[in-house]
Formats: sequence, structure tokens, C-alpha cells
Amino acid sequence: MEPTKRRLSVVTQVDPHSFNKLTPDQEAGGTKNDAPYGYAQAKEHKKPLTTGRKLTTTLNQLALFNTDDAASQATHATFFSPYITPGPGERAQSEKKKANLGTMLGVYLPTIQHILGVTMFIRLFWIVGIAGVPQTMVLLFLCCSCTLLTSISLSAVATNGIVESGGAYFMISRNLGAEFGSAVGILFYLANTVAASMYLVGGVEVMLLYIVPGMTIGGEEAHGDTGVWGMMSHNYRIYGTAFLLLEVLICAMGVKFVQLLAPVSLACVILSLAACFAGGVEKAVTGSGQHVCMLNQQLLPTKIYLPEHAPLSEVCKYCIKSEGLSDDFCQNETETLFCSHFAAGNLQCVNAFPGFNADVLYSNLGSMYMKAGESFPNTKADVGLEVFQDVDTTFFILLAIYFPAVTGIFTGTNMSGDLKDASKSIPFGTIAATTSTSLIYVALAILFGASIPGPVLRDKYGKSLNSSLIVASLSWPSPWVVIVGSFLSTFGAALQCLCSAPRLLQSIAKDDVIPMLRPFARVTSKNEPFLGLLLTAFIAELAILLGAVDAIAEVLDFFFLMCYAFVNLICALHSLMKAPNWRPRFKYYHWSLSLLGAFMCFFIMFSSHWQYALISIFITLSIYKYVEWKGAKKEWGDGIRGLALTTAQVSLLNVEDKDPHPKNWRPQLLIMVNGNISREIIDMRCLSLLHLASQLKAGRGLAMAVALVNGDPGKKEDKKRANDVKSRLQQDMDQTRLKGFAKTLVYFKDQVPGCISALFQSIGIGGLKPNTVLMNFPKMQGKNQFSEKDLFAEQLLKGVSAEYCVVVTKGITDFPTNAVRLDGNVDIWWMAEDGGIMMLMAFLLSQNKVWKGCSLRVLLIASALKGHAEEMRKEFEKFVYLLRVDAKVYVSSLLYVNIFI
Repeated sequence: MEPTKRRLSVVTQVDPHSFNKLTPDQEAGGTKNDAPYGYAQAKEHKKPLTTGRKLTTTLNQLALFNTDDAASQATHATFFSPYITPGPGERAQSEKKKANLGTMLGVYLPTIQHILGVTMFIRLFWIVGIAGVPQTMVLLFLCCSCTLLTSISLSAVATNGIVESGGAYFMISRNLGAEFGSAVGILFYLANTVAASMYLVGGVEVMLLYIVPGMTIGGEEAHGDTGVWGMMSHNYRIYGTAFLLLEVLICAMGVKFVQLLAPVSLACVILSLAACFAGGVEKAVTGSGQHVCMLNQQLLPTKIYLPEHAPLSEVCKYCIKSEGLSDDFCQNETETLFCSHFAAGNLQCVNAFPGFNADVLYSNLGSMYMKAGESFPNTKADVGLEVFQDVDTTFFILLAIYFPAVTGIFTGTNMSGDLKDASKSIPFGTIAATTSTSLIYVALAILFGASIPGPVLRDKYGKSLNSSLIVASLSWPSPWVVIVGSFLSTFGAALQCLCSAPRLLQSIAKDDVIPMLRPFARVTSKNEPFLGLLLTAFIAELAILLGAVDAIAEVLDFFFLMCYAFVNLICALHSLMKAPNWRPRFKYYHWSLSLLGAFMCFFIMFSSHWQYALISIFITLSIYKYVEWKGAKKEWGDGIRGLALTTAQVSLLNVEDKDPHPKNWRPQLLIMVNGNISREIIDMRCLSLLHLASQLKAGRGLAMAVALVNGDPGKKEDKKRANDVKSRLQQDMDQTRLKGFAKTLVYFKDQVPGCISALFQSIGIGGLKPNTVLMNFPKMQGKNQFSEKDLFAEQLLKGVSAEYCVVVTKGITDFPTNAVRLDGNVDIWWMAEDGGIMMLMAFLLSQNKVWKGCSLRVLLIASALKGHAEEMRKEFEKFVYLLRVDAKVYVSSLLYVNIFI
């Protein structure tokens, strides 16, 4: 169906008596000439009937009903299409051959793959050891609840109409609006880019610590130097940059090549998880877990007692108080504390992986938070002889480190263009994936807490196991299953991020709401956003330079959390405002869940790193203001605009529709301009009047500019001319920086008094209506039937009769524009009737930067015969002081003071 023939409604009026007067043909089921009911009967009546008449109308050449459009009468769904689908232009851009993927292949498995990442293998066990099993459950509950609530909100958005291609950004921007949509889109893009950096650095950590430690620059001794400028951090930067270049080259080969690696990555993750659970059972049954050496309750690194070429299985053979080990602890006479601790302590070789065991689980119920450099709470470690913590640890720091492990819930949404039924697949697939991964994390945390003693769990880099990955040492049949699986999964996830981020940037650039991003809308002949890939690689490199997984994760949190928070806010706003186009079919949605999800997002942000939270909010608001400043011309039916309308309505209803108190009075300007302007014609008198109105806006009042256009409101050409005048008037208002509304009034020449009177009586809404008319003094010549001076006279008379304050300017073209800076005096000739408004206008002008350098002078006229000049000056100076206006008072004495205006 053509968009110019969308059907809204059909109303048929039927004469009830016609049902009793059917012709034989009608009784048989038909009518003569196939006319509807009432048409044949209408011929028998003296007066025409409205029976069978169908109401039609048009709006901007959009036919609401066309009797010739038979196809449009087949369905009522076209009524709802403007509310649930993108516009024709957006639909044309998104049309492509769909893959028709189902829920499992299109949403569930890709989301599972994205969520289950390297953090699960290299950090979750450490978090269990630091926080303890109960607090780890609380931490996982916060993270997983946040993403689950966001998934519910996302499901509501996905079921609120037809979801076409464009992914999460498309849905967010079309509901938030151009300004916030662009801001959240940029944050979502940065989140994907920084996530790629975290995956790459995590992969480098697995490679250098557990696969080929000999490749570490500076030798294996550098593994413990993990400070910001430590050698291990430099290794992460160097190798991370190298892998980033390799993956950029792979992405440049095309998205199809990248998608071939996705099944391999997912298979590695599934096998690694199975190996972990199998290892927990196998170690409990056979008792074959690897042993470690402990001094009392403190783990010892293998490098201080295990010979270089001795296998790790012989730990117990060398875990004895030998002379060499004693020399290591007591070689410095000043370190008597470590020496006495070693001498009095008990060296023991214990099983580090006993498997599922209730006693181990009980021992891991408590938390043990430490600061950087401590081996035990409030106990500083000898970094060369003991296993210690390299970062400060608190509950909220651990929360920030682990939260990126639960992100990735938008993966299925990003594939919306390839789904057979996106409105069905996205809700069920996303929520199922979120629930599944949450259960996996909980099961893993219990597995680690019940199978591995606390000291071993707190050994983040496996120094007590000769730099082995703790999770890999638990697994069965071989540690290499987890090591290789985690390594490949990290690079598979990084490829996905580096592939999707440039396309997200291209979508934002294609919307053309951020002018500086226009170059990134271009693609190559193979439809690859190469420029976007280069920018993504540059930003990813900046994140890699942070040099540690934990540092990158803390930054990454806030990009995802801001995005999730706004998705929840979208749904909450739509529901609370009861927007008529907000009708999600997802039955488990409620606005309180969205509000709770948004609260949890902001809670995690501010509780972990409030500085980063403020920075992310600042970035969001900066992008918002930039798009607003450049002028967001897109109209997407967003919720923010609906919120503004609802707020305005509530505010207007709360303002009483009566004269305000004198303290609250301010000029609400009604600016009357000539309608003889257009897109090509500039009226300098109109432009200067708008400049003056802009300079009077220090009172923060309403400004409405009305252009009077002579013509017939019913004629198409006159309506088009009025629209051109309105566009030109709005352009002039923007040029003069006058915030307000532009209107046009089309009038007949013989109806001027009535039109102007109706305008002055009806303009405004509620308590927000003009109280001051601002207009130019007319040119005193004119040969038209209704000259400018006659129009001015009518405006003046009707303004006074409507009890408006009328301000008339003469010689307006000599008034300064907003670009001028004046100095000198602003003179106020005080008249008994209108001195107050003149004083207020002069004060408002003095607040504007054009007039700020001028001084106010009040000029009075006194009778020289009465000799009251000095007394008048003193009284008026007191009056000006009480008005709190900085103005000087001057009195002129005249013999005759009969002044006529």
C-alpha cells in the first residue's frame, strides 16, 4: 500500500428506516448498480440522505481514506503502522535478505557465547576466595539481576511493535530521541570497543602466564611486577597491541570470515565448563589433586623451594625446612619478623584441589579483603617469598571487576535484521541466555568454594602452582582443555566486538545527527566500514594502554551500565506517562522492574567508582548538548519528547489561569511582525524587532512571534505561503537567538478587526499567555487597500482593549543587534501612566550583554513655578532604591509641563 493512501477510519451513516424499505434486489443480497445500503433508497426521498456517505479527509496530501483503494480496506493493521514501524526512509535503508534465524541460533547461542568470557576463568575463583561464597552470591545476584531486569525491559521494547534491522541502537534511539539516543549509542559503541581491549589483554595474560611464559619480556621474574608501570603491564601493552593489529586485519577481510570462528569459540567455552565440573567430581573421588606448600596458612611460591627442572608433582618432596629455604627467609638481619615467622611456623604439603567437600565449603564462607601488597589482612607480605594481592580489594571493587562478565545481553538484539520473528525470539532468547549464564556463574562459584581451599583461591596468578591457572588445575582430563579454551574464547569474543563496533558507529553516522561522524557512514565496495574499523582500533589501543584486565574492566563497566540504565528508563517513562503507542506484548513486564533496573545500574556505578560514574554521565550530557546545539532534525517519536510534553501539561495545569501576583509578573511578549517576508525576502524591521525581543528576554518570559498574512485560509497557495513565512520567521528567531514560538495568521482584508481581536483573546494556553504586545510603528505611506498604518491602528486598539501592555518601537532599524556592545546611557523619561513598565524594560535591557555597559538614567519633568524639583529628585531616588535598580535620577524644570503624547 502506498504511504499516501493509509487508511485511518471509515464512518458510514445509515438511515434506520432504510432497513425497512429494501427493494427486492436488496432483499436478495444485492442492490441495483451494486450501491451500498441507502443509495437506492435515497432516490425516493425529496431531500438527500446522508445514508452510505463515507467521511474522508486529507492531511498534508496523506489520504486518510480513498474509496478507490480496495487493497487498503482489507486490514485494519495499517492504522497502527505509524506507531510500530519505522518510516519509509528508514525501512528502505534496512531492507536486505534475512537469514530467518530462530531463537536458538539467532539469539540464545550468540548471547551465551558473548556473556561467557575470559573473566569467568581468570577472576571468578579469585573473587570467591576474597569475598567468600555468601558475599560472592550477593555480588552475582547484583550483577545478574541488573542484566535480567534490563533484559525484561529490552523484551518490552522488542515486543512494542515490529522490530526491523538496526539492533539495540536502533531501538534505543527511536525511543529515547536523537539527543539521548546518540549519546547512548556512542556509549554502546565505546563499550564494545573497550570490551575488545579487555578480551585481548585477558588473552595475553593467559598466554604469558600459563601457555608460553618464556615469551614474557623480562623473563618469568616479571610476572609479579604488575604495577601501572611494571614490566608485566608493559608486556600486556606490547602483546595486546600486536594481537589487536592481527585481529583488525582479520576483521578487514569481512564479517563472513569472522562468523566462521564463532562456533569454535562457543565450543571451547562449553568444553572448558564441562572440564571444570568434571574435575570437581574426579578430584573428590580419586583424591588426585595437585598439592601446594604452605607455611601455617600462607602459601609459598614454588620458585623459592622447588628446583627449576623439578616437576610440579614433586612439591611435597621439597616442602621441607631446608637450609636454602631458611636462608631465603632470614638472609636480611633487619627482617626478623619473616625469619621468626618461618622458624616458628609449620611447613605442610596440602591438597590444593580436594574436590567437592563440605569442610572446604565451610572454610570459604568468610571474606578476606586485603590491600595491595598484603598476604593476609593487615599483614604486609614479603613479595619475593609469599603469595600476595596486587590490588586493593573491597566488595564494590570486586563488583566492578566482575560486572563485564555478565554483559553481552544485546547480542541477540543486534541480529534483529536476521531473525525470523524478532519480537518473539529476542525476549525468550535473551532472558533464557541471561538466566542460563547466571545459573552457570552461581554453580561455578559453589564449585570453586567447595573444591578449592581459600588460600589457593586467593592465589590470582597461580604462583603456588608454578604459575598455573587455578581453574585449569581443577579441570579434568587435562588442564589444557581450560587453558586453550579460555585463550581461544577471548580472541573469538574480541573479534566479535571489533566486527560489531564499526557497524554500530556506521549506524550512528548514517542517522546524521552528529555531523563530525559523517565520514564514518561510508563503506567499502564489500559493505565493510573500514574507516570505522580504524577508529575502533585506535580507541581499543588506548584502552590496551591501561595495561591490566582489572583496570580495563572498571572503565568498561560504566559504558555498559549507562546504556542499560537508559534502556530501563525508556520503558519506565513510557509506562508512567501512559503513552498511547506503548503497548508491549511481553506479559511479564512491569514499569517497577524497569525502575528497579535503572536504580541498580546507577547504584553499581556510584558504589564502585563514583568518579567514573560522573565522567560517564558528563560524556552522555556533553553528547546530548552537542546534538541539541547542532540541531537534531530527526523525529522518531521518542519518549523524552513525550516526557517533556507531559511535564509541560502538568506544569500548565498547576498554574492558575488568572493575573499573576506583581512579584511574579514578567513580560510575556507577543511580537507582531509584517507577513511580507519569505525564505528569500529579509525584512530588516522584523529582524531588528526580534533582536530587541531577544535582548528583553532577561525576564525569562514567553515569546511568541505572529506574522499577519493577507489571504484566504482555505486556499492551498495561501497556506503554503503562510508556511513559508512561518519558516522564515522561525529562521530569523534562531538567528537572533530568540527562544519562542513562530506563528502565522492568515486573514481576509475585510476581517482584520475580528481576526486581530480573536488572536489577542485566544493566544496562549492556561496561565502561559502573552501580556505585552511588541510592534513596530508603521510606515506612513501605502497605496494598498488596507495599509500598514490601518493594520497598526487595529492592533493598537485591540491590544489596549484586551488590557495588554503595548510597546511600540520607532526607527527600529537603528537599534543594535546582538553582536554589538554599547556603552553610554539608557534614558527613561518617566511618565505617570507608564513609567513602571519603562523602568522594568530598561532594567531587562541592562541585563543583556549588548546593553550591559550602559548606565540607567531616570529623567523627570517638574514645574519651575512650583519649585519642587529637589524634593521630587530625593523622593524618586528613594523610590528607585526600593526598586533595587541601579539608576541615576535627573529632574528638568520647565515652565509648562502640559505634555501630550
